[in-house]
Amino acid sequence: MGTLTNCTLLPLNSEFRFKPVHCSFRNKIHYNHRFNSHASKWGKLKHVHFDRFKCFSINNKDGVDDEGENGNKNDSKSNVTTVLPDEDRGFNPDKSTTPSTSQRSSLSSLGSVYNNFQVDSFKLMGLLGPEKVDPADVKKIKDKLFGYSTFWVTKEEPFGELGEGILFIGNLRGKREDIFSILQNRLVEATGDKYNLFMVEEPDSDSPDPRGGPRVSFGLLRKEVSEPEETTLWQYVVASLLFLLTIGTSVEVGITSQINRLPPELVKFLTDPNYTEAPDMEMLYPFVESALPLAYGVLGVLLFHEVGHFLAAFPKQVKLSIPFFIPHITLGSFGAITQFKSILPDRSTQVDIPLAGPFAGAVLSFSMLAVGLLLSSNPDVAGDLVQVPSMLFQGSLLLGLISRATLGYAAVHAATVPIHPLVIAGWCGLTIQAFNMLPLGCLDGGRSVQGAFGKGATMVFGLTTYTLLGLGVLGGPLSLAWGFFVIFSQRSPEKPCLNDVTEVGTWRQTFVGSLFFLLS
Repeated sequence: MGTLTNCTLLPLNSEFRFKPVHCSFRNKIHYNHRFNSHASKWGKLKHVHFDRFKCFSINNKDGVDDEGENGNKNDSKSNVTTVLPDEDRGFNPDKSTTPSTSQRSSLSSLGSVYNNFQVDSFKLMGLLGPEKVDPADVKKIKDKLFGYSTFWVTKEEPFGELGEGILFIGNLRGKREDIFSILQNRLVEATGDKYNLFMVEEPDSDSPDPRGGPRVSFGLLRKEVSEPEETTLWQYVVASLLFLLTIGTSVEVGITSQINRLPPELVKFLTDPNYTEAPDMEMLYPFVESALPLAYGVLGVLLFHEVGHFLAAFPKQVKLSIPFFIPHITLGSFGAITQFKSILPDRSTQVDIPLAGPFAGAVLSFSMLAVGLLLSSNPDVAGDLVQVPSMLFQGSLLLGLISRATLGYAAVHAATVPIHPLVIAGWCGLTIQAFNMLPLGCLDGGRSVQGAFGKGATMVFGLTTYTLLGLGVLGGPLSLAWGFFVIFSQRSPEKPCLNDVTEVGTWRQTFVGSLFFLLS
């Protein structure tokens, strides 16, 4: 998008032939309006002040009130200036004549007036963008927070998505974690609960910190700008509707698993796209009850996943939004979108909370899969088994190895395999966890990679994953649908933590990498 640096309104050196246009220059319009809007944060309209805009009549030069015949100036408080009739000014709208020298001079006098009416794009962005840091507070913060013993400021730059904050660049005078804690305490003492202070890597740094690690800078943002919005009533309504739809798709998965028991006309209607004659759907009712155990299994994995997030967030005092479940007819659900409603304190938290959900879901899914395989190998429960294609066990290396060890090589490589419904629930659960652990955007995998390895690694991992999804290497037939979902809802990386510099440790990085391998 181009940037408008200066916009100057110049006069038209021509005769106005239309009465409305001509009359519009009769009055001096004094518009004094002050507009304050407390809208939502992050790039939305905050405090906008449209102070004073003036249009001057053409007989007023350079914005100065004319003097009358007696030498006295007109009342500066008047909003309407005296304008001569058209005939006295030599202007006839009904005739097409060449403007006289006096008329051209009068019109040209508008140039000096409107040349002063210029729009600076930077000031305009400041009006329409989020509320910026108060300059008086910046001076106070520099005096109270920084100094020889903490952080010596050498330069200031804009900070934030729209430059609404201040980035203090300088030299660190101690251990970064200790200095950051001191600065946060001093900030509360100086300004109260008004600002958030971020410790980030210094942009375009030429050398690392002499004490080790990257050079750091400190960013300052208003709390109302930097913190996420609260969950609205409308979002609660949408989340409830999505959960009801997810219950329906989970039951549909349970019914589909019994396809070998369904009436032939119903199977043909569900599987043949050219079959248009709708059967009596009441024939499905006897199969709903037997589909509930599998639906409970899928819903249990989803809820266990979300409980894992909330249990990990509670001790860190991080607020989470209500989960927005994504229904899907093949898996029952693609998982859920859970937003952070607090700024994360550090990168370790950015790893722990996202990983807790897939880890909890994977433990429950694997348990159901193991129990289901054991029940599938027991002839006493043969009546409860369902026939599934053997391709189900060939999509994952881990699932294939466990299934061969439990059921035998011949059974797994037959055309269809008789298994217990718990195996399907476990397979759906593991697939859901695997999708959510993809290192993309605000998915659990993307958040954990960003926390463990940084934003640069997130971009590399993301581009690689998008390529593999497009080629169908990841996710099989579900990769296209999942890829579109990620692109339109979860593609943006997570916002930085308050402490976005301190490393998370080798063991967290190893754990993140091992989960990618196990869920692949």
